[in-house]
Amino acid sequence: MTTAVPGWALDLLREARVARLGTVDAAGQPLVVPVCYALAAGEPLRVYSAVDPKPKRTRALRRLRNIAANPRVALLVDVWDEDWRRLCWVIVEGEAALVAEAEEAAAAVALLRAKYPQYGPLGLERDAPVIRVRAARVLHWRAA
Repeated sequence: MTTAVPGWALDLLREARVARLGTVDAAGQPLVVPVCYALAAGEPLRVYSAVDPKPKRTRALRRLRNIAANPRVALLVDVWDEDWRRLCWVIVEGEAALVAEAEEAAAAVALLRAKYPQYGPLGLERDAPVIRVRAARVLHWRAA
């Protein structure tokens, strides 16, 4: 998969600070939420995001319920600029799942903590639901 993805698109996936995760519930109602995420090295292309312990109305978030009902998701990372020659985006289409294996969850949390120092004091490693998106297709575009 990554051999077909140009270097600039992989760099954007690796370096961008926020993505938008699109999920759909069993009835077809879409939801798009901003997420912190980390790109894992290797094949197949995998992206991880976690539900951190910051205050929320509930830990049973709609994105988690949607993934349980319909694992097909899209993750968008983009750059918008007043100079439209700098516009670009990468979309990762694939299947999402909650990570069940402790070793994979720990590796995902380590990636997230390395990218986002803000996770340090939050205790992310304590039972945080970790979402894995395994890419089926990566779309990309840039103006220049």
